[in-house]
Amino acid sequence: MSEVVLDIKQWGNNLGVRLPLAIVREAHLKAHQTVRLTVVDGQIIITPIIADKPLTLEQRLAQFDPKRHGGETMATAKHLGQEKW
Repeated sequence: MSEVVLDIKQWGNNLGVRLPLAIVREAHLKAHQTVRLTVVDGQIIITPIIADKPLTLEQRLAQFDPKRHGGETMATAKHLGQEKW
């Protein structure tokens, strides 16, 4: 098991920690990978999420919920540009 001591830095409105390469390799992480952060008894646990194949357009559309996602992108009766109705 690898162990390092790191400083927490300000990153915009958030706080961040840079993961050293030795830790990344031992945990089998990679850049742009999705992880889950959990707090258990005051300790932060980072768990890699193993993604399945990317969703198809049909699968993404099947998950679309207008109530959750706000319905139409630009629901308006007004003419906003050079459209001709």
